[in-house]
Amino acid sequence: MKQLFDFLPLLAFFIAYKMHDIYTATGVLIVATIVQIAAAKWIWNQVEKIHWITLVMVTVFGSMTLFFHDDAFIKWKVTAIYGAMAAALLIGQWFFNKPLIKAMLGSELQLPHDVFVKLGYAWAVFFLFCAALNVYVAFSLPLETWVNFKVFGLTVMTLVFAVAQGFYIWRYLPKEQKEQGQEQLEQPKD
Repeated sequence: MKQLFDFLPLLAFFIAYKMHDIYTATGVLIVATIVQIAAAKWIWNQVEKIHWITLVMVTVFGSMTLFFHDDAFIKWKVTAIYGAMAAALLIGQWFFNKPLIKAMLGSELQLPHDVFVKLGYAWAVFFLFCAALNVYVAFSLPLETWVNFKVFGLTVMTLVFAVAQGFYIWRYLPKEQKEQGQEQLEQPKD
C-alpha cells in the first residue's frame, strides 16, 4: 500500500498534464505532494525523510516552473532528486564508511557488510544513470515523451532494478530469513 501511496502524486501529475498542460500538472504535483505528507502523518504518524526531501524539491523546482513559466525547472527536479540520492549513498560510504542501505534495511535484513556496500554502490550508479537519462529525455525529446518517461519509464526501471537487487540479496540471506520469506510467499491470500 505504501508503494502505491508514493506513486499518487506522480499519477496526479500525469492526469493533470493529460487533461491540461505542464503548468497545471506542476501545480497539482505540488499540492498532491503536500497532501501526501499530511496523509502519511495522519495514517502512519510519521513521514519518511525521502518524502520531506521530495516535498522541498517539488516545491522549489515546481514554484520556479510556475513563476518563470518555464518547464525546464520541473524537468531538472527529477535529475536533482536522483542526483541527491546518489550523492547521499556515496557520501555515506566514502566519508563515513556507513552504507545508507544498511541503515535503512539493516533491521529487516541480515546481510554481510560488504553486501550492503555493493548494494549502495549499485543503487548510486542506478540513480546517476537515471539522472543522466532524464536530462537526455527531458531536453532532447518532446515534452509528451518526457512526461511518459518520468511517470512510467523511471517507475518501471526502478521496479525492475529493485527486483534484480532482491535476487542478488536472496543468496546472502541467512537460512531463517529465506524460509520466513518463502512461507510468506506461500501463504494463501484472503
